[in-house]
Amino acid sequence: MLSKYGRPILKQPLNAITRPLHKWGITPNGISIFGFLLTIAASALLALGELQWGGIMLLIAASFDMLDGALARYTNQESKFGAFLDSTLDRYSESITLLGLTVFYAGHSPSQLHLVLIFLALIGSWMVSYTRARAEGLQIECKGGLLQRPERIAILIAGLVFGWMLPVLWILAVMTNITALQRIYAVYAQTLPTNPTQATIDIE
Repeated sequence: MLSKYGRPILKQPLNAITRPLHKWGITPNGISIFGFLLTIAASALLALGELQWGGIMLLIAASFDMLDGALARYTNQESKFGAFLDSTLDRYSESITLLGLTVFYAGHSPSQLHLVLIFLALIGSWMVSYTRARAEGLQIECKGGLLQRPERIAILIAGLVFGWMLPVLWILAVMTNITALQRIYAVYAQTLPTNPTQATIDIE
């Protein structure tokens, strides 16, 4: 949802930034890697208990995540490897961010609830990504769902900055897995045979 409605709003501001970046010789892949390094710094802040500053750093890193794609489109540097690198770093970024929270709550939470919710959120985020990748490997479009990566990052940043972590972790733990189930159902609906003799798709 954020990608659908946010990209048109941010298109002009992002293009204004991409022009000087292109002149300076900065590449989309370079921006992706720099944004990933900022995420590592944010994760370190979270592990140290600096949740608000970690949220601010994640917000800055997220802006680079939008900027790499804008620069690639502006300079016609879109490539299969660039898309692959961006998606791979996204998975690492989300996992490292939750790792930072795990380290913090392992030492400061009086119960295991935060850790369980983080683990469920991590499973859900992986499955949202995997269902799309597996579907696209079968030439089936699978991009929908309530809580895609932009929404997950926005909710997590809000929780960190405003101190709403427990409800945010509940939202992430539940809604990421619901999103994965939505995608599973969407693929199922698209692969229903149109007649009894139609061959079915083999799944692992």
